[in-house]
Amino acid sequence: MKTILATAYAINPYKGSEDGTGWNYILQIARLNKVIAITRKNNRPFIEKYINENQDELYRNMHFEYYDLPYWMRFWKRGGKGAMLYYYLWQLFMPVFIKKKKINFDIAHNLNFHNDWTPTMLWMTGKPVIWGPVGHHPSIPKQFLLPIYGLKAYLKDRRLWILKNMFWYLDPMLRLSVAKADIILAMNSSVPKVLRTKQSKIRMIKSVSSENVELTNKNKTNFNILSVGRFVPLKGFDLTIRSFVSFYKGLTNEQKNKVKLILVGDGPELPLLEKIISEENISEAIQIIHWLERSKLTEIYCDASIFLFPSHEGAGMVVPEALSYSLPVVCLANYGPGEFVTDECGIRVEAKEYKKTIIDLADAMKKLFENTELFATMALQARKRFDEYFDWNVKAKILNDFYEEIYLKNE
Repeated sequence: MKTILATAYAINPYKGSEDGTGWNYILQIARLNKVIAITRKNNRPFIEKYINENQDELYRNMHFEYYDLPYWMRFWKRGGKGAMLYYYLWQLFMPVFIKKKKINFDIAHNLNFHNDWTPTMLWMTGKPVIWGPVGHHPSIPKQFLLPIYGLKAYLKDRRLWILKNMFWYLDPMLRLSVAKADIILAMNSSVPKVLRTKQSKIRMIKSVSSENVELTNKNKTNFNILSVGRFVPLKGFDLTIRSFVSFYKGLTNEQKNKVKLILVGDGPELPLLEKIISEENISEAIQIIHWLERSKLTEIYCDASIFLFPSHEGAGMVVPEALSYSLPVVCLANYGPGEFVTDECGIRVEAKEYKKTIIDLADAMKKLFENTELFATMALQARKRFDEYFDWNVKAKILNDFYEEIYLKNE
């Protein structure tokens, strides 16, 4: 059993997204190895509370160290503002903290944030280094952003894309991270392109996962289409609504009575989405539900038939969740959900001209609605895809294989 030093800026077992992912990765490392996890001090109360409330033999393999920059280096940080700069500095001075604490370990693993445009400095410890999973959100195609969300949103997206490129091409610390890492875990196929490194260093890994759920056999009389996420331009909920409208208006009155779109989420673009629904005069067929308790969300997943998620992001944490409930996924054929979903468990639509994309998404829903045999097959394959690639418990062996590889190479 090896000792893995894992740096995870965000860990909170009570949260989802980045924080929940950090916690689950630490758990999976601890299944087959000892892990020393370094995270921020503000995560300590939640970690200790959760461990006290949920006793597990696995915790004997876990040890946490809490590290922050001194106040004079972080007084300017306010909540999420300045988080990326702080994370950069946090990584920069991490080797000093490790040396000061005299931490002994076999392999260093930089876990999160999952950005491939901010460096890791763990190579300075002199130990073998795994970096990742890392990746990035691509820029949102212009036709899906500027006419819908306006110039401000477009410029914000493009500024961030320029910033990422500046790091990829100009940051010497990032180039050192790429050069010094023994293995780079890439969350999608765009990562090797922007990091410009030899393929022998790259290992593809599905960066996100979900908990295993017990499926109940329900006789679904309705065809509920579900979409979950924050209401922001990146998630493409305008496409979700408009493609549903196109699909819905082609149904008979009898079919319409069985079909509904359910949106679960909240965010700054809620007024825009409500406006689209009002303009389309389709409020009777669309339900917006704000964030729910986990148990209530489980009920909604169980009552759903398919998962509609035309997001532009580079990952998509809700996709594995949908697959775990045997939901065929309709998404865009991109670097994110498009690489999570296969033709066996969903339908991927090429991002073309705006109206054409809407029509293609609507056709995908229609195909699953009308072809009961195809729908049943894809539902089975969705769960199979989850079991093979997205169940958190699968990650333990995958990670351990990487540790064995890097350990033997550096022995």
